[in-house]
Amino acid sequence: MPRLLIAYASLAGATAEVAREIAEELSRAGFTAEVRAVADVDRLDGYAGVVLGGPMILGWHRAALGFLRRHRAALQKLPLAVFVLAMRLTQPADTMVGGLPVLVDEHLPTPPAVPGRLSLKERYAQLGNYVRPILAAVRPAKPAALALFGGRMEYGRLPWWAVIFAMAVIQAPAGDRRNRPVIRAWAASLPAAMRLAPAPHAEAHALAG
Repeated sequence: MPRLLIAYASLAGATAEVAREIAEELSRAGFTAEVRAVADVDRLDGYAGVVLGGPMILGWHRAALGFLRRHRAALQKLPLAVFVLAMRLTQPADTMVGGLPVLVDEHLPTPPAVPGRLSLKERYAQLGNYVRPILAAVRPAKPAALALFGGRMEYGRLPWWAVIFAMAVIQAPAGDRRNRPVIRAWAASLPAAMRLAPAPHAEAHALAG
């Protein structure tokens, strides 16, 4: 049965929960989906593909970017899908970044307060700012699928530095903006996007690490 790795970096648990939901959808599609924190992954041997997720706090989670750099060579031979959780996104003119289409939860973007003139938080929360460091970290490989979803902000569960940044720069209100139907629909589309096929007559299951 094809084994897929769903790796994640998480500050307060929201990304880990999304990783498990993605694993559930992939297991329904006939794959063995193994959920692991990026710190627990040493090698990618034996996997047919990788799904990697992380939140936006002071840029994309450093551990997630580090995972891409550490496994750059292996990821040139394996299909990769990436998901990002964010609390704010400035309405993009289009959803192509570096020639790669990005699936964006339609409920996440907000238009600029003043058309044609972006504030500090609006400039920071642009799609290109979120995605380009990810593409640079894995280059010359490219993700087969990349998605940006709403995240969850719980100030009481974040490190003090993340709280200060979120309040001063992003100015994101606390709450849960994750759109489960959109997340699960994207997960269900991954086998086709990653050109993966389950083993015939295999009983799929998910493994949580």
